[in-house]
Amino acid sequence: MKRFISIIFITVLAGSCSEDFLDRSPLAELTEATFMTNENDAFLATNAIYNTLRNWRISQGGFPVLDIMSDDAAKGSNPGDGTQILPFDNFSFDPTDANLLGWYSTLFQAIRRANIVLEKVPGIDMDEELKSRLLGEASVLRALAYFDLVRGWGDVPKITTSNPALQVPRSPMEEIYEDIIIPDLEYGYANLPEKSGYEAKDLGRVTKGVARGLLAKVYLFLDDFTNAEKYSLEVINSGQYDLMDDFSMAFSVAGEFGDESVFEIPALPENFENGGNQYANTQAVRGTPNRGWGFNRPTLDLINAFDPDDPRMDKTITFLGEVLDGVLILGDGSTPDSTYNSLDQLIQVETYNEKIWTPGTTALESWQHNRRVLRYADILLMAAESLNENGNPSQALEYLNMVRERARDGIPGILPDITTTDQDELRDAIMQERRLELALEGHRFFDLVRTGRAAEVLGLLGFVEGKHELLPIPQTEIDLSQGILTQNPGW
Repeated sequence: MKRFISIIFITVLAGSCSEDFLDRSPLAELTEATFMTNENDAFLATNAIYNTLRNWRISQGGFPVLDIMSDDAAKGSNPGDGTQILPFDNFSFDPTDANLLGWYSTLFQAIRRANIVLEKVPGIDMDEELKSRLLGEASVLRALAYFDLVRGWGDVPKITTSNPALQVPRSPMEEIYEDIIIPDLEYGYANLPEKSGYEAKDLGRVTKGVARGLLAKVYLFLDDFTNAEKYSLEVINSGQYDLMDDFSMAFSVAGEFGDESVFEIPALPENFENGGNQYANTQAVRGTPNRGWGFNRPTLDLINAFDPDDPRMDKTITFLGEVLDGVLILGDGSTPDSTYNSLDQLIQVETYNEKIWTPGTTALESWQHNRRVLRYADILLMAAESLNENGNPSQALEYLNMVRERARDGIPGILPDITTTDQDELRDAIMQERRLELALEGHRFFDLVRTGRAAEVLGLLGFVEGKHELLPIPQTEIDLSQGILTQNPGW
């Protein structure tokens, strides 16, 4: 079921006045002088933050570059297209890259819209319970944007007002975590309903479970495994979520807002202005059928990482000759079926990300994919990781093996339970399971960086330790700040 997309055109922000998120009717132009005076305005302003989440560039610059920087994916498409993102295949990008600028600036756009809500809504005369909920939504969405910023760029400007100074220096990322991300998520945790507390028309809004799940992920990045365990187990014990019986249902149109969905971004089979999300269109099959651009191609390394019997491989990766929803996948005639290096070694085959597949025959239908930001399998694996780090391997194995059991798809004799209780061995097993379960969902690069494995795994691709753990601050932003903003090490 499609819900909750908002579009209006106003001077300072965009939102929706409809009861459903998926409303495409624009309002007349509004101004700051006439806006934010009543309950409906509070909805408009809050929905405007969600609207930013469908902006193409907020998904790692659009292509998405973090998967391409990992060992899970390569540029994709055909050799002549998208040459501007080739540098992400070999870490040769620089501070002038437009993709990074787009991602960085769009995250701050979301933050500004959240700040408007957090500034203006407290003064509106309206139902206090609803007011707290909308403030909770804005807080969690601001935290999510800042979490991407600090993971990507480290120290960033701390903006907590809708009208900041023109030149704001970078604040230590520890301060961003302490002053914004964690308090915002805690506020959302305290003031938002559970997923079951929303009506169907509001599915897609952030919930108490989203706040707890993000807190667990934040604490994993901070190596605070005690709190990571606490919040991941709270999500598990809430009874709000479960694994879908079929792995592929966790991403399909039919599985939208299903039991496994903690947070997803809804979309329509339309262009952005009418409610669509180009995230899937960017990665969808190119050629025959013409479903999209074909970027973010799964690597041979990822294909080989799966056990040959693992049903998830075929549900994660689309191979030429497959039939999906009655459509034969022939691919792009201008893209080599196989790519070899100078030593005549096979390094790429033409494949596509099947997790973004949507039924249909045209490129526009790919715009209806709901991007899954946080799902229950991720929560289970975060719980397993934190429990193992906290010296509780038995319970860690319970959650790890729940993921593996679902992955078997009912086939006996494959993907046996992990049984080791050695902390190092179990740590490696959990990381491998994260790679296979969450492949092409934007997690792999950050997982390698936070666990200190990036140089070892990505070194042959061009990753330089001490430099590529963080992205470069966009040069345009440094120039506009007249030197107030400084660059990250190595750039």
